[in-house]
Amino acid sequence: MTKIGIIAGDGKLPLYIGKSLLSKNYDVTFLSLNSKNNKFFKNHHVVDLDILSVKKIFKVLDSNNIKHIIFAGSIKRPGIKDLGFDLQTLLLAKSLLLEKKGDNNLLMSLKKYFETKGYIFFNWTKYCKELFSFEINLTKIKPSKSAILNLKKAKSIYQIYKKLDVGQAMIIQNQLVLGLEAIEGTDELLKRCKEYKRKDDNGVLFKFSKQNQSNLIDIPLIGLDTIKNLKKYNYEGVFLQKNKCLILDKKKIIDYASQNNLFISSVDLN
Repeated sequence: MTKIGIIAGDGKLPLYIGKSLLSKNYDVTFLSLNSKNNKFFKNHHVVDLDILSVKKIFKVLDSNNIKHIIFAGSIKRPGIKDLGFDLQTLLLAKSLLLEKKGDNNLLMSLKKYFETKGYIFFNWTKYCKELFSFEINLTKIKPSKSAILNLKKAKSIYQIYKKLDVGQAMIIQNQLVLGLEAIEGTDELLKRCKEYKRKDDNGVLFKFSKQNQSNLIDIPLIGLDTIKNLKKYNYEGVFLQKNKCLILDKKKIIDYASQNNLFISSVDLN
């Protein structure tokens, strides 16, 4: 039985991945970087790391004979005051964490660092297909003609936008770009762009991946709060990149969208 260590940041994503792998008979240990999230891992094997000490992470992995690892959940970019001052952490901080890199480059560098120590990043996406958006229409409500026109515009913008190490979302209304996601996140993007909406169609959210984005540690994700904000700010719905975007609490999200006349669809951008 393959042993897997999930180095868990904030949010429920580590739990969803872990439960999916446990159901497929993998041996999973959660290494929690935030003790406030330990409630998510009740009844599961969890180790509370609390302070981001790389030495302690290595020690826990080695003591449990774990070579396969997963990074999941949001992990705040640490400053020097946040780190446990052991040698491994200082070396990592000096070479990686304190450099002014974009998030995608930072995560890839972090991955490379762990791989040099002999750890293997487990391709959980191959075994947790149910967590992704793969259905053409997840809701019975389908995109309108204006939404399809907005999708065409989004695809053309995506050919340029995907190359940038910035956000993973955009909003288009009347075939005009109202906003591109930056550091503020998708929910704040929805709030900001409501001020720019014109008459006619309600506007659409698009959630796509970046070019050369790691499919192991930095994946577009959508949750119930985002769907609720689509309703709150009067958008028509959301297009997700097929097989590239995680959708947590899928049934709950689909039920809410259907009850509130929102569409959720998946599109192939290849």
